[in-house]
Amino acid sequence: MKNREEDVMEAFRQSSPDEAGLYDRPWINHLAWTLVVLLTGLVFWMAIAIVNAENQRNALANKQCRDRVFKEEIDKTCMLTVQSREHWWEHLAYAMWHTKPQK
Repeated sequence: MKNREEDVMEAFRQSSPDEAGLYDRPWINHLAWTLVVLLTGLVFWMAIAIVNAENQRNALANKQCRDRVFKEEIDKTCMLTVQSREHWWEHLAYAMWHTKPQK
């Protein structure tokens, strides 16, 4: 009986994973998470840039920042502070759905 138990325990020990070599390369995990963080930051940065560009494009299209003295010129200080739509997500949604220029 004892020999049979030893055989079962030996088979159990051999089937368990080798935990010594399980964490040999921790830098791979760090590299993956670093890439995830960097790419997420890049996506947020691009979204902010798209929102700002669409805000200014819509203000120019609707002629919200005309210069008061010279009607054909653009007021550059107005372009820095204009809000051509009510919320930022409206700019983002418009820019994401309208990828081709209007005719």
